[in-house]
Amino acid sequence: MQRYTVAVLVRNQFGVLNRVTSMFRRRRFNIDSLTVSETESADYSRITVQFAGEEVTKQQLVNQLYKLPDICSIRELEGASSISFELLLIKLRNDPAARDSIRAAADAFKAETVDYTRESIVLRVTADSVRIDSFLDLMRDYDILEICRTGVVSLERGAETIRSGMQV
Repeated sequence: MQRYTVAVLVRNQFGVLNRVTSMFRRRRFNIDSLTVSETESADYSRITVQFAGEEVTKQQLVNQLYKLPDICSIRELEGASSISFELLLIKLRNDPAARDSIRAAADAFKAETVDYTRESIVLRVTADSVRIDSFLDLMRDYDILEICRTGVVSLERGAETIRSGMQV
């Protein structure tokens, strides 16, 4: 199975997200990551979806998505031609015995301390999914109190935009 990242530009209307995710469900794709936000125009939202599947089934899904009335454009975002990031917030127990090694790992991954109390440390990491997974694997040696992770956000490199492919 191959992993795909697809950006879907939709009209910013009630129920559109449900219709888009229902299409994934009907096609039996499990969504690994989902990020939705308003775009530079309040008229549109951008849905970024990461999922795994076969090429033929993915193409059928894209064709079916285009049939939905509020879909404006769909772009598959591939490694070298796009920029992708996630955000991770991780809260760790502030154990004096582990503090120096947590700080060293945080420095190596360019994690920023965003909250520090006697009881806990909250770190923020912005990176690609692989790097965040690696950081989490390293942090599992410590007492993790809580994790919050966004979905992938991704843009094409260069002057092309998702609006370039709009079907209006």
